[in-house]
Amino acid sequence: MRWGQRDHSVSAAVAPLLGQRRERQTTYNGGDAMRVMAGATTVGDLAAALAVRAQESAIVAELKAGSEEAYAWLIGEFHQPIYSLVYRMVADPADAADTTQEVFLKVFRGMKHFHGESSLKTWIYRIAVHEASNHRRSWIRRHWREPVSVDDTESPSAAEALQAASGERSPYQVFEQAEREVIVKQALASLAPPYRTVVVLREIEGLPYEEIAQVLGLAEGTVKSRLLRGRELLRRKLASYVGKEHV
Repeated sequence: MRWGQRDHSVSAAVAPLLGQRRERQTTYNGGDAMRVMAGATTVGDLAAALAVRAQESAIVAELKAGSEEAYAWLIGEFHQPIYSLVYRMVADPADAADTTQEVFLKVFRGMKHFHGESSLKTWIYRIAVHEASNHRRSWIRRHWREPVSVDDTESPSAAEALQAASGERSPYQVFEQAEREVIVKQALASLAPPYRTVVVLREIEGLPYEEIAQVLGLAEGTVKSRLLRGRELLRRKLASYVGKEHV
């Protein structure tokens, strides 16, 4: 498979089961300025990229000045995507909430050290991945001797299926979809951290290769190599659960 070739089998499995990939918003922090500047072919393209950079610089200046409005904006803009990213790395809602809080504390305390070497979004994602990875390692050290029960994982009940069923989907369909979501979450959680992180950032968060490379501090080729391996491992794990025809 070539580097740029997408593994549609894994993407198709992940997207419906963990929720459709979040639409990338065209905001100043989306990393779009760097890509536009790199491939700018017109004066208009370059002007747009420079405007995005200027907007980010203004926001960062407000954050460094301690503006409460700027920090409120920062939380509103990033809290949900950061929680979503962290949750898929630590696989526990309470731990994800605690880790997300720690991420924003690190962001607030470290804002004076942000000098624009990357986009604000990339910098925040880098902190989130680092904190989630540290939490995961700490959790493993604390629990590696404890037995794991399959009953500990989330499993949808018939009552939940009936409650969630709509006119378009039967309770059975809702229940089956929820069970598949559990399977994919388990498969993702079982991937080694280097592969899980790249798969989440690419397949679920929708980040481009160059931005993932910046978040993780890796060469772009390493990102593509890990993604290729991560997709293959995920496909095998899903096949063992639901059969190759569903992967």
